[in-house]
Amino acid sequence: MFLTLLLVTFLVALAVSGLVARGFDRPIGSILGRIIADDISAGWQRFVRFALLVVGISGGVRIYELERYIDPERTAALALTTERWVLEVYRTVIETLQSLAWALLVFFMFALLAYVIVRRGEIRREVVERDIAASKPLI
Repeated sequence: MFLTLLLVTFLVALAVSGLVARGFDRPIGSILGRIIADDISAGWQRFVRFALLVVGISGGVRIYELERYIDPERTAALALTTERWVLEVYRTVIETLQSLAWALLVFFMFALLAYVIVRRGEIRREVVERDIAASKPLI
């Protein structure tokens, strides 16, 4: 019964992570395309998608919590009733979403910082180009 619970929580965490990663794929791609502006942004987008899957699964499948069902030395072994199943699946969904929210928050904070740096460089380049164009004599 424990192995079934482990498999179910893994599959639920994988499904939730996949849906979230797919939902944020386009915004992440456009942000990385704007910041990096090279073919390498596609590779980084794949890495971020993979990282979201790993973070979501590791946050959703809580191995130490699931050990309560098989390790009688730590605590009294809990019975896997229908109510426990529902609770564990619900916890898996919530913990997966929470882990993904933190990962996306960190990503978007760094992306915002990178965007500000890139935009500042673009503005400086535009000012220099405008000054050079204004200083050329008209003949």
